[in-house]
Amino acid sequence: EMQLVESGGGWVEVGGSLRLSCRLSGSTYSAFAMAWFRQDPGKEREGVAVIDSYGKKNYAESVKGRFTISKDNAYNTVYLQMNDLKPEDSAMYYCAADLWVETMVNGKIRTDFANWGQGTKVTVAS
Repeated sequence: EMQLVESGGGWVEVGGSLRLSCRLSGSTYSAFAMAWFRQDPGKEREGVAVIDSYGKKNYAESVKGRFTISKDNAYNTVYLQMNDLKPEDSAMYYCAADLWVETMVNGKIRTDFANWGQGTKVTVAS
């Protein structure tokens, strides 16, 4: 059974940085597209960044130039480096994995990933 475990969330001041990690276990990591989503209470879940099995990356417009997704196949881990954080970046961040080849739908990161982590909370203090 696949498991996704996120870590790295926390509290940071405006303009600060955080790096989130998500480790996949129980399956063949390299075959999966991996994505980061975020959700605030009362809001829709938003795709933030995605990396497919070939290493192609896509980002939400709101984080382009500030966030970077990367993966380390040796450690079955995907990272989200978040720089220049803003209060509106505060949310619960979730890692997701699926065997998608096409990770974008209508210009946005698809949300129908099958496998999800429990989330890690990011708070950006203004």
